[in-house]
Amino acid sequence: MNRSRTRRTATPTADASGEVLPQVLSAVEKHADNPSAFLALNEGNRYFREDGGDGFVVYRPSGRYLVQFGGVFAAPGQQASLLRAFRSFAREQRRAIVGIQLQRDDIDLFQEEGFTINQVGSSYSLDLSAFSLRGSKFVKLRNKISRARRSGLTVAETDWETCARDIEQIDKAWLRSKGRHVKEIEFLVGQLGGPAQEHRRLFVGTLDSGPVSYISYSPAHGGRPGWLHDLSRRLPDAPPGVMEAVNLHATETFIKEGADWLHFGFTPFTGLDPRHEPAGASRLTGRFMRLLAEHGHAVYPASTQLAYKEKWGPQVVLPEYLAFERGASFGAIWQVLRVTKSV
Repeated sequence: MNRSRTRRTATPTADASGEVLPQVLSAVEKHADNPSAFLALNEGNRYFREDGGDGFVVYRPSGRYLVQFGGVFAAPGQQASLLRAFRSFAREQRRAIVGIQLQRDDIDLFQEEGFTINQVGSSYSLDLSAFSLRGSKFVKLRNKISRARRSGLTVAETDWETCARDIEQIDKAWLRSKGRHVKEIEFLVGQLGGPAQEHRRLFVGTLDSGPVSYISYSPAHGGRPGWLHDLSRRLPDAPPGVMEAVNLHATETFIKEGADWLHFGFTPFTGLDPRHEPAGASRLTGRFMRLLAEHGHAVYPASTQLAYKEKWGPQVVLPEYLAFERGASFGAIWQVLRVTKSV
């Protein structure tokens, strides 16, 4: 029996500033329920699609792997076909797939294709309809924000082009403060500039000497629409509380505009719980993740990020997952760390 073979198309990032970027954005807006899905538009990503479909798989090659981000951004009826086509594409390149930041709803799709799934961390979200900093729970947070304001800090929303040079200086000082061997993490965090910048929002904290901190927010779609607290930096000598003051200003702005959710995004090695592990999860990988949760600060500052997110009292904490095409392996995990520049 003859079957017509679907022709597969792999579209590289080089085309993203042209026709591909609007198509990826459309797929994210229509099909993605992942609050971090806008990271699919980062420069440096590559996109795989089938001719005739409007869905995409987002990935980066690393070693013998294609590191896939965020599941399959396509209509439910197209996801299985697109994932199978992507697997064929990987085999043609003699590579295996490892997926990162899958959601709970992605598990069945990937398990049906034979992937091994393990929890890798959690994401944290704030329901803006219930937002308040009243009460004893938020005393320390209110005090930090008040201290920053007393120092003369002002916060305003601005466009990136206006303050790009100041942002660059904050980034350089922030990176130097982390140590000479620390690299700037990529892939699972946002960025500024590039063809997708018009969709982001930027809030900057300023003292008399100039900008000292900023937070970039990306749009979030799906079942909990709103904004993703994405990329944030501060000068090392900035007063305590400047980041909190910037985020409060942005949060109050989003509430006035009628936004539903503020997402703090994914933090690896946090919220790990055996109850979140799906059937068939690798026990060895689970133990390794818990080891990184306890001792992995050199790999990723998870505890610091978690402390910042939890101080806002997020109501929703969701597990996120790794997917291994050919069984769990440390080699696959290493390539995820490599592609994010965590090592």
